[in-house]
Amino acid sequence: MSEETRRSRGSRRPGRDQKRRRSARATVGLLVGTVLLSCAALVALVAVVVPAVGGATTYTVLTRSMEPGLPPGTLLVVRPTPVDDLRVGDVITFQLESGKPTVVSHRITEVELAEDGERLFTTQGDANATADPEPVRPVQVRGSLWYAIPYLGWVSSLRSSDAADVWIPVVAGLVLCYAAVMVVGAVRDRQRRPDEPDRDGQRHDGRIGD
Repeated sequence: MSEETRRSRGSRRPGRDQKRRRSARATVGLLVGTVLLSCAALVALVAVVVPAVGGATTYTVLTRSMEPGLPPGTLLVVRPTPVDDLRVGDVITFQLESGKPTVVSHRITEVELAEDGERLFTTQGDANATADPEPVRPVQVRGSLWYAIPYLGWVSSLRSSDAADVWIPVVAGLVLCYAAVMVVGAVRDRQRRPDEPDRDGQRHDGRIGD
């Protein structure tokens, strides 16, 4: 083997190693981007699309009264439910005072009928030692818990309740865009032709030597 051939092989090995490293980075970027893309799509689905289609409303748990099942920061998806369908054990979201915006989400511990036949609900937080002081009337009930998403409620808490329905999709959209950029970049790296110049301007055609 001539000295020129050995030098030729030795000079091309760094380029091949660089190519392998670039391919590995592209694979990792594609994997990370795909995971982020899937997570963003899932968040958008469960926090925005499904509630909108189901006519539900989202709320954020701010206190520890429903621990351990619903700790602070949990996003609650609450949908309207006929009061006749509410049972002991259901978690309901209700106004502390009828017509007032402040709401609480607690579990029904007892259902009874008033003298006029109206259903009254005794509620209690899972972490509370005693029941809520006043029974909940049907006019106060905003709905029952459909499903809950841990931690995601903190996102909506960053903005006022009036803007929460806008803020969540915006955050999900930003994550979605970031993931899409990563995926597109990784795909381009993986599709780079073998003889395309590297960043150092050298071409590698895949041949080791003559």
